[in-house]
Amino acid sequence: MIFGKIDYINMLPFHIFLKKSSLSNSFKQSIAYKKNYPAKLNKSLKRRQIDAAYISSIASAYRGFRTINSGIVAKKAVKSVIIKKGAYMKDPHSATSNVLAKVLGLEGKVTIGDNALRLYIENPSAYIDLGAAWYAKEKVPFVFARLSVNSHYSFFKKTADRFKKQKIFIPQYILESYEQQRGILKKDIKEYLKLITYDINAKAKVGLNRFLRAARLLKLRQL
Repeated sequence: MIFGKIDYINMLPFHIFLKKSSLSNSFKQSIAYKKNYPAKLNKSLKRRQIDAAYISSIASAYRGFRTINSGIVAKKAVKSVIIKKGAYMKDPHSATSNVLAKVLGLEGKVTIGDNALRLYIENPSAYIDLGAAWYAKEKVPFVFARLSVNSHYSFFKKTADRFKKQKIFIPQYILESYEQQRGILKKDIKEYLKLITYDINAKAKVGLNRFLRAARLLKLRQL
C-alpha cells in the first residue's frame, strides 16, 4: 500500500494521527510513503503509481479516481496560498492554486506551501491570500486538496473518517523541529492550523463545485 505524502505543515496533523492511530505497528510499517509536492502526486495517482493521496482539488475531479470527503479546506483565509501582484507566474508545485488565481481574475506570482506561509507572515501587505479572496467573493470555504484513491478505498475512508473526528495534539518537539526547518515560529504554526479543516462538509462541497464549474467555464483544467 503506497500513500502519497505532502510534506507541508498543513498535513502535519494527519501524519501525526497515522503515527498514533490504533493500527498495528506491522501494518503501519507496511504502508510505504511517496513524498512529493501536490502537482507531482496528481500525476503519480493518475499513473497508478500510488494508492491514495491528498491531491489538488482540480485534479481530484479526474474520473478515474474515487474521492473521499476529506481534504485541505480553508475556512476563510489560509496564508499558505498567496499571489504577489505583477506578471503572471504559476507555482509548479500546485495545480489548484494556479487555476484559482485565474478564476479570481488575479495576475501575479503564485506561491504555495510552507514557503508561502513564511513569506506571508513576514510581509502580509505584499501578498493576496487566495483563500481569503475566494471567501470574500463566494462566502463559502475553499477546498485546496481532496483525498483521492485508486485502491484500498474502504481502509482510507475509515481512516479519514476517524481523523476528521479527532483533535490532534502536536508535541512541542515536533513544533520545534518544524520551526527550525521551515523558519516559522511555533505560535504561527499553531495559529495557521486553526485556519484549516480536513472535513469537506456541505458548505465546502458547495465551494468545491463552484470552483470546478468556474474552471470548466474558463476552460481551465490544470495550469
